[in-house]
Amino acid sequence: MPVLRQRRAGGVRPRPSMDLSEEQIRLRLAEAYTPGVLASTDGYADLLLGMDLKCAAVLILFTRQGGAWSIVFTRRTDQVEHHKGQVSFPGGACDAGEASPEQTALREAEEEIGLKRADVRLLGRLNDVATITGYRVTPVVGVMPQDYPLFPAPQEVERIFTIPLTWLAEAQNREERSLTPGGEQHPFPVVVYHAYDGEVLWGASARILLNLLGVLGI
Repeated sequence: MPVLRQRRAGGVRPRPSMDLSEEQIRLRLAEAYTPGVLASTDGYADLLLGMDLKCAAVLILFTRQGGAWSIVFTRRTDQVEHHKGQVSFPGGACDAGEASPEQTALREAEEEIGLKRADVRLLGRLNDVATITGYRVTPVVGVMPQDYPLFPAPQEVERIFTIPLTWLAEAQNREERSLTPGGEQHPFPVVVYHAYDGEVLWGASARILLNLLGVLGI
């Protein structure tokens, strides 16, 4: 039974400012959330404001590893429709009849990584982001139990892994550039994290992560 284990990264130690309780995270999310407001996403959010954006949601999952917070990510397969092979949060398009982003995010997480909905403690939301593929994405934030067994959906998820919050918060571990990791020219500068355990976080998922760090004040 696979269980998430954190890869050791030299010199990474939890800092007091990042050792937030669940209640502190919940309060900071509530203070920063503004319904209907779009957060900036790689410079093109304003270009999409007049478009009929499709509904989507992702689940930003916190989990405790080694006494500190880590965030759960997936690497998508080459068989999905959008963002093939990219690092992302569990999530996807809203289904008809779903009344909230939480329903969408929890359903997608259950389908993609085998995380049962009842095992997630929801903490709040971030402001929506617009993606270049025409989606309005609501990032939902939650916590899953430590050492929880996860199972990637073969058609959608190539790998499930975690990155420590301390590492994600270090500005030296990321940069903005106009070339994507695949060498393609992007119309706006994109956030690209340096590789962690062979995985590169960039684009909309990286922007969402930066929005989270800003809300948490780290």
